Amino acid sequence: MSFTGQVLYGLAWLSFGLAHSWLAGARGKAWMESWAGRGARLAYNLIALLHLGLVLAAGQALGPEAIPFDSPPWLGWCQGFALVAGLLLGLFALRGYDLGLFAGTKQLREGSAKAEIEPLVTTGLHRYVRHPLYSAGFLVLFGIARDPLSLATALWAALYLLIGTWFEERKLLRDYGTAYADYRRRVPAFVPWRGRAWRDGVG
Repeated sequence: MSFTGQVLYGLAWLSFGLAHSWLAGARGKAWMESWAGRGARLAYNLIALLHLGLVLAAGQALGPEAIPFDSPPWLGWCQGFALVAGLLLGLFALRGYDLGLFAGTKQLREGSAKAEIEPLVTTGLHRYVRHPLYSAGFLVLFGIARDPLSLATALWAALYLLIGTWFEERKLLRDYGTAYADYRRRVPAFVPWRGRAWRDGVG
């Protein structure tokens, strides 16, 4: 991918990040609920998937070459391990969420768009890291980075996840206050370097 292609691909990721963050904020939610009602969360997810698909399609158009890097075998094994570990971690992390609420189908069933805030999750993988889905995302992204396009995707997407984490942390502090502030002080964001920092019976 050329330098110009990298810049344009980065701008495509920037458009996704800005739109996703705005729609997740108070004004964006109010706008979504004004026309989608109880389907606001589901519409939010569908818009995000469509936008992400367009960004990835733009990457294919800007950098169609998919020539793998001439990497040593050990690096390929490490990337394969990271990919499998990321997929398994992501599947396990999803078990800690109310998937109906997460997807937006629960709001449709219950006839309300108000069931947006669920109890603060500090069990399971959340005892070790605050954002296990993002941890899984980093592993998957760099596990598939085997050519210039997938490496560019991994770098831009990882940057998006880091910036998105900052916005999400602000939202969580607004939603849960001192409970989340204490949890954040005890538990690392992505890498469980403190061990099980959130002990049984706390939070």
